[in-house]
Amino acid sequence: MKELSNKVAAVTGAASGIGRALAVGLAKAGCHVAISDVNENGLQATAGMIENGMVSIHRVDVARREEVYRYAAEVVEQHGQVDMIINNAGVALCETLEDVQYPDFEWLMGINLWGVIYGCKAFLPYLKQRPAAHIVNISSVNGLFTNPGSGPYCTSKYAVRGFTETLIQELKGTNIKVSCVHPGGVKTDIARNARFYKTVNPDLKHEDVVRLFDRLASLRADQAATIIINGIRRNKVRILVGHDAYIFDFLKRLFPVGFQKLMGMDLSFLFRWHAKKRCAKTE
Repeated sequence: MKELSNKVAAVTGAASGIGRALAVGLAKAGCHVAISDVNENGLQATAGMIENGMVSIHRVDVARREEVYRYAAEVVEQHGQVDMIINNAGVALCETLEDVQYPDFEWLMGINLWGVIYGCKAFLPYLKQRPAAHIVNISSVNGLFTNPGSGPYCTSKYAVRGFTETLIQELKGTNIKVSCVHPGGVKTDIARNARFYKTVNPDLKHEDVVRLFDRLASLRADQAATIIINGIRRNKVRILVGHDAYIFDFLKRLFPVGFQKLMGMDLSFLFRWHAKKRCAKTE
């Protein structure tokens, strides 16, 4: 979708992080944006960052099919059309696959996977009516490789990748372009807001993981959004976000077994190294 001016873009998970940055960036590019989330205060804050006022706010739980279908209908009713859906809403969960409880697994899959499926199927009939339209599904670098202790999250992001790549094949030659996005480390609150039980190293606490994530995340949310929007303009089917995403993708392709083994190692030494650096700074 080379021309974004006067297009209508629906963005889920827009109360913070990448979703918020996408909404603001798309509005600056001339889009009307229909933002959704369960966090209504966050949505109001996002709307306040959109100076030209081309925004509508929708309280939507993407894990609930009827709410997503209502969202799609509301967007068309309020804006007269919809040209793009960005299925961005996502959550994280730290627990081993052996010990994860079904309600937690179902909570994560409801948002990360079913939210994407509902978003695509609810908006597709409206997108087909437009001369040019776009579907953007946010996967992750964890849709390229896995980490122990993040099995539910990795499962959902691999599934989003498979769903999206199939959709790309099925919609080839139509008016609808489809992009699968794989962000690397982006400075958002996803780790801070995760449901946390334990990593493979039970000594690591939630605050340890959050501090390391914040330190290693290479991009701000607005930088990630700029990369994604540029990928949309170029109709890229695969959008890697961040230098780390390119490095991980290259290593997984080059060493598919060896790299997977490396990422399965106990990397708690990184947390210990980070803690020592913090202590040295306070001395």
